[in-house]
Amino acid sequence: MEATRAMIPIVLFICAATTLFGIYYLRNKENMALIERGINPRESYRKFGSLTYLKYALMMIGAGIGLLIAYLIDVNMVTRGFSVGPQHPALYFSLIPICAGLGLVLSYNIEKKEMQKYLNK
Repeated sequence: MEATRAMIPIVLFICAATTLFGIYYLRNKENMALIERGINPRESYRKFGSLTYLKYALMMIGAGIGLLIAYLIDVNMVTRGFSVGPQHPALYFSLIPICAGLGLVLSYNIEKKEMQKYLNK
């Protein structure tokens, strides 16, 4: 049992190091492929970098709206006698990602329209 407890931090460290190595390795490989094709990786990346903040903002707004909707549903269920107290964690854990996902879809549509404007110039 003690050996298992000692292995958890070791395995966690190995997994984190492997993930970081994989990210940097693949990013370098992608940059080399762009350079081979004659494309400057620094210029082609992030032409729409300002829209990243829009994406995070809409995701957080969506998560907040999901939390508010879950709370209102939970409070209305309590007042109607369905339960006593916040006994519906599945409601919260389902509505938050659903509304955050809707915020990301909205962000994708806005970003797609901006890219079309940029490409049609």
